[in-house]
Amino acid sequence: MKIIVELRNIFVHYRNNLILEDINLKIYEKDFLGIIGPNGGGKTTLLKTILGIIKPTAGQVLLCEGLEKQNCFGYVPQTSHIDYMFPISVLDVVKTGRLSKNKLLKRYNTNDLDTAVDSLEKMDLSKYHNNLFGSLSGGEKQRVLIARALTTNPKILLLDEPTSNVDSKVGHHFYELLNELNKEITIIMVSHDIGAISQNVKKVACLNKKLVYHDSKEISKEMLEKVYHCPIDLIAHGVPHRVFPVHKEDE
Repeated sequence: MKIIVELRNIFVHYRNNLILEDINLKIYEKDFLGIIGPNGGGKTTLLKTILGIIKPTAGQVLLCEGLEKQNCFGYVPQTSHIDYMFPISVLDVVKTGRLSKNKLLKRYNTNDLDTAVDSLEKMDLSKYHNNLFGSLSGGEKQRVLIARALTTNPKILLLDEPTSNVDSKVGHHFYELLNELNKEITIIMVSHDIGAISQNVKKVACLNKKLVYHDSKEISKEMLEKVYHCPIDLIAHGVPHRVFPVHKEDE
């Protein structure tokens, strides 16, 4: 399998604080990588470093031959800057993914519209074209934002906490859609949902400044203890159930 992105000895600092330390990671074509870890552990920073939004203090982000950062990534951030009260339709939100610096003052063309419609279909949102974006549920909004990211025809899709506002029933359908997309594109997803990650992705990495990664979906007791810095009583592989002991300061 071809390596599509490689991180070599990545360090990132912010205001003299070390955010990422010596990150080494190979991501292969059509991987579905889940990244877990505590708040403040650098997960969003890692995604932005891969995208080129954040420049590493040291190290390299390498793309396979033929890929360029400006057109190979689709990105859905953890929080959207869309004003939910603004009266914009679902289709118009998705079409904004087709905007580029040289098209800001131009009208959308037929290809833009067709691509937006196709992206909505991939996310099972065809019937919502004319709905107001703000009227949708949290899960539906998230799928719309992924559809927008898909309008660039990315080779790699990066998702930051895409299921944070989604219940388990909706989440199951959501992962079915992602697994269908994964047949064509590479997916890198940050999530706090350890159970869902362990069941739905192909590989798992744990991040808390340093990366713990074994090129598999196995989540071991040792991996989590390294990342969360607390003992774990039970790891039930393949079952969304984790038991963390009470910390002394919480007793």
